[in-house]
Amino acid sequence: MNEINILILSAGRRVELVQCFQNAAKKLKVKSNIVAGDCSDTAPALYFADKTCMLPRIGDPNYISSIIDICNKENISLVVPTIDTDLLLLAENKSFIEEQTKTKVLISDSRVIQICRDKIGTQRFLEENSFKIPRMYTEEEVAIGNLNFPLFIKPKSGSSSINTFKVNNINELKIYKEIVNEPIIQDFMEGQEFTVDVFLDFDSTIITIVPRLRLATRSGEISKGKIIRDQEIIEDVTRLMKVLKPIGHITVQLMKTQKGIEYIEINPRFGGGAPMSIQSGADSCENIIRLLLGEKLQYNLNYRENITFIRFDSSICLDENMELVKW
Repeated sequence: MNEINILILSAGRRVELVQCFQNAAKKLKVKSNIVAGDCSDTAPALYFADKTCMLPRIGDPNYISSIIDICNKENISLVVPTIDTDLLLLAENKSFIEEQTKTKVLISDSRVIQICRDKIGTQRFLEENSFKIPRMYTEEEVAIGNLNFPLFIKPKSGSSSINTFKVNNINELKIYKEIVNEPIIQDFMEGQEFTVDVFLDFDSTIITIVPRLRLATRSGEISKGKIIRDQEIIEDVTRLMKVLKPIGHITVQLMKTQKGIEYIEINPRFGGGAPMSIQSGADSCENIIRLLLGEKLQYNLNYRENITFIRFDSSICLDENMELVKW
């Protein structure tokens, strides 16, 4: 494979991810185009990519065919999803896309996606496989008031911590149940919260596991984080990955509490804070390109620990022709 072109779907604000792929290709001296796709022509990542393309919205019936057309036009080697609402559709159409193109889709199989996208499914999977997760209350228990406050309420298929709330009493619970669509009610966890970036090859072999302590968040996404090589977390997440068997970059959220490691959710895609782990040395973008080049990778701990990342906003300016202004 002389050229590796990568299509990032719903590129949005994923400027760092675009740059990470560009840096990885440059480091490996591989000819490459990082193509950013989005339904909005003002998505910031479009102005940092090597090439861009406009895509219909995910719910559009032509969405998959548009991806196929772009893959063939731009000779795409790999399609990378970035948002939750894309995942199941891509998993269900993975074989079709790959048959119609020379492209691989960086998506786990439908079984994995269904488990991860449905919070109740995630709960049951973790419980059945002996992983700790906060107790989830049944509708009957909620109805009769068999509850231990504080609680935590979240939507069954939510993301980015939208409509998630700590619940301190029964009155708050009544209010939040009216706000949250298909609510899940759990015990509230207290402890140190971690995001764990895991990278697995196309055969679900673990290559890197990087725990990040969440020092601060904004809108459900990490804004300050510290890389900590916590062996207890690494061992437990290793066990989880061997049972779940996803592929690609996986983002696991968990908390270290008095009960031990308790899981929050599993996101089978690049999380917003993934560039922190990538820049620490666990470079999922480089790993992906190496795999596409036919290399065999092995598990390693070749990343720097005890370093802190602080994220911030930036802005770009577009002129009257919607072209980037360089000051």
